[in-house]
Amino acid sequence: MPIGEFDGAAKLPGDSASLLATPMYWFYEMGHAALDPSRAFADATKLFFKNPANPFAHTQYGKSVAAAAELFERVTRRYGRPEWHIDSTLVGGERVPVHINTVWERPFCRLLHFERAFTNVPRRPQPKLLIVAPMSGHYATLLRGTVEAFLPNHDVYITDWRNARSVPVSEGRFDLDDYIDYIISISHFLGGDCHMIAVCQPSVPVLAAVALMEADKDPYVPHSMTLMGGPIDTRVNPNGVNKLAESRGLEWFRSHVITKVPFPNAGVMRDVYPGFLQLSGFVSMNLDRHLEAHRELFRNLVKGDGDSAAKHKDFYDEYLAVMDLSAEFYLQTVDTVFIKHSLPKGEMTHRGRMIDPGMIERVALLTVEGEHDDISGVGQTEATHKLCPNIPAPMKVHYLQPGVGHYGVFNGSRFRSEIAPRIADFVLSNNGGKGGGTKRAPAKKTEAAH
Repeated sequence: MPIGEFDGAAKLPGDSASLLATPMYWFYEMGHAALDPSRAFADATKLFFKNPANPFAHTQYGKSVAAAAELFERVTRRYGRPEWHIDSTLVGGERVPVHINTVWERPFCRLLHFERAFTNVPRRPQPKLLIVAPMSGHYATLLRGTVEAFLPNHDVYITDWRNARSVPVSEGRFDLDDYIDYIISISHFLGGDCHMIAVCQPSVPVLAAVALMEADKDPYVPHSMTLMGGPIDTRVNPNGVNKLAESRGLEWFRSHVITKVPFPNAGVMRDVYPGFLQLSGFVSMNLDRHLEAHRELFRNLVKGDGDSAAKHKDFYDEYLAVMDLSAEFYLQTVDTVFIKHSLPKGEMTHRGRMIDPGMIERVALLTVEGEHDDISGVGQTEATHKLCPNIPAPMKVHYLQPGVGHYGVFNGSRFRSEIAPRIADFVLSNNGGKGGGTKRAPAKKTEAAH
């Protein structure tokens, strides 16, 4: 995953470098505001040249002007938090309503439950599934397809991380240690009777949280953890992103990408890695592909191919919606995961306590990678198996999906037809005695204090 998708917990001092970076966000906000009249004019132009009463609307010229105006408005707008748009699912051939409820909440995260309103309770086991979404710049809705794939046969929960610019400074800092605490607390809230799926960035904190719980003989450990395209050991098949982090060093990131949230956001003066910088990093990794996609959108708008244009808009409405990351979280993750490689070297700590994945014995492990993943290289997630030698062999599985890149690991047709069924089978076979796997003593459901 791009560096911008990772958290950091090193405390940011008010040094001169940080102060020099501070105006960056403010200038961005001013530039965005300055474009408001142009966006309004472009929107009006589009409506004028698409009006059936306008004779130019039926000409190549009119269609081209309308398409250009719409493209300008879309490229320069700010995309808000997307909606889930999940109101039902199909369970055993029956259409079941889905209600999305917040069941657990902290300043930087809320836990969403996709509650299915059954008329007839299905006979097949419905394992509890916790999807740990990446706190990586995009909102949890990026995993909409992941959630939809598991809803028919699972009781699904997901971490919904908050935009750091919306969290007041009075709520305190948030770093990688806090992230790990949140995961442990959620596992306690769910009573341990659950399966965790970490999509990319959370693979490191999820593995760390499970290792800490195992070391404490915690009865609330999950039955299994599935790590998908995660940077467990970025020394394996390092890509440009991995090499950049090592060559630049932590101070470069602190001085070049950290800035303060401007007024009137609720988190004014909070140190963050801003979403607009992350987005520029995402786009630059595949600039030619994005340029061609927008050229294709222009052509589809001109020729009136509404279906193709709608697919483009749906994708980019999600892709271009980004959130700010807490600076502490971002910097600590860059340092821990990409620069020091602390976890695979046995040097990662949580609040001064050593993290040892070798302590994991009761939690089944599935790792999933994509053959063409250019963000988390092949082998970086599989490295987890060497770090967890005490998990019994029948409870450890690795799967490499041919023909997919990073996003294909958790979304798309290959995910739905080949990856999701494998995860579902793995979950069911390690469901704590409810359909297979190992049994453990029941534990009373409580919520861990944080």
